[in-house]
Amino acid sequence: MARFAALPVIALGIALAGTFPAGAEPAPVPEDVPVALMVDLSNSQRLFAREPDRRFMPASVVKVMTAYTAIRLIDEGRIATSTPVTITQELEDEWSGEGSSMFLRAGETPTFGELLLGATTVSGNDASVALAEASLGSVEAWIDQMNANAAEIGMRNTHFGSANGYPDEGKTFTTANDLALLAEAILRDYPDLYRRYIGNRTLRWRGLTQSNHDPVTGVVPGADGMKTGFTSEAGYTFLGSGEREGRRLVMVLAGVPSAGEREDVSRAFLEWGFSGVYTEQLAPAGYVLGKAMVQDGNAKHVDLKLENPLVISRPEGSNAAVQAHIRYHGPLQAPVEAGANVARLHISIDGMPEYEVPLVAASRVEQANAWQRLLNGLRGMAG
Repeated sequence: MARFAALPVIALGIALAGTFPAGAEPAPVPEDVPVALMVDLSNSQRLFAREPDRRFMPASVVKVMTAYTAIRLIDEGRIATSTPVTITQELEDEWSGEGSSMFLRAGETPTFGELLLGATTVSGNDASVALAEASLGSVEAWIDQMNANAAEIGMRNTHFGSANGYPDEGKTFTTANDLALLAEAILRDYPDLYRRYIGNRTLRWRGLTQSNHDPVTGVVPGADGMKTGFTSEAGYTFLGSGEREGRRLVMVLAGVPSAGEREDVSRAFLEWGFSGVYTEQLAPAGYVLGKAMVQDGNAKHVDLKLENPLVISRPEGSNAAVQAHIRYHGPLQAPVEAGANVARLHISIDGMPEYEVPLVAASRVEQANAWQRLLNGLRGMAG
C-alpha cells in the first residue's frame, strides 16, 4: 500500500500561502500550441506543461535520437568520427535531395563525423541513413538500436520507425516528456560530444553552405540546440535547450501552426524560462524531511533525507504557495540500505506543474532478530 506522510514545510521556511501578484508573467505559449513543456534540469522541476504525455509525430526531431545513437557508438569506441563512409548509388537515388538533405552523391566519402554534423545541423535525411548503414550495417538494425536506447532512457511512450523522421504512416511517435528525457540523457552522458555536434549554425559540403533552422541558438543567450521538425501531418516541432548561470533548461513545442510562430514562441518561451523564473534553495543535501515506517527491522522507522539540495523555481515576482508531502510504498521491508532511494517528495507550487524529487534512507536498518520481531509483534498487538 502507499502511505503518505505530511512534510513539516514550516521547517523549510516555505510560504504556506500566497498568490501570483500582477508582476508575475505567465509562460508565453499561445493556446494554439497544443503541446508545450519546459523542464529545469538543474532541479528536475517542470516549469510549464501542456499535454506533456500526448503522443505526436516528431518529424525531424527524431534526429536527436539519431545523434544520441551515433554519439553513443562513438563514445563506446565502436566507430570513429574519422571513419570514411562511401556513399552508394542506392542511397543517393533514394535520399539525396529528399526533404532536408546534405545532398550526398554516390562515390563521395564523408567521415562519420561529417555525416553526424549533416544530420544535426542541416537535418540531412540522407546523412541520417548513411550513419545507420555505415555503423550497424542496415537501417533496420539502426532503428532497433534507437528503440533499445529509448527503452533504456525510459521513453515509454515513444517508438521509432525511421532513422530520420520521414513520414512513415504513424510508426514513429513520441511525447514531450519523452523528448525531455532524451535531451537530458544526451546532455548528461555526452556533454563534450553534444557541444561538438549540436548547435552548429551552418554546414558547408561540396561548396554548398546551408543554415541550421534552430530558432534559438545564437539568438537567445545561452541557447545551444537542439532540433526542429516539420511535416504537414505533424506541424512544426522543436526540441530546444540552453544553459545560463548554471541552469540548464529543456523545452518542447509540438503542433505549432507555422514556422514563424514556432520561431517567436521558442525564443520567448526559453527566455521566460531563464529570466521570468527565479530559483531558491530551501534545504541542503542531507536534510532530513521525515520518517518512513519499516517492517521486520531493528528500528521501526528510518529517517528520509534529501539526496541533493532542494531547489525550487517560481515565476519572477511571485510568492506562489508551495506545499509538499512525502510519498512512499510502505511500510518499507527490512533490511533497508543507507542511501537507498525509498521515497519521493511531492511538491506543488501554485500555477506550476507538480513534480517530485527523490528521498533516500539516512541510515541502514537491519533485519530484526527473533527477539526484536517478538517485541515488534507485541507492540503491534498493543496498538
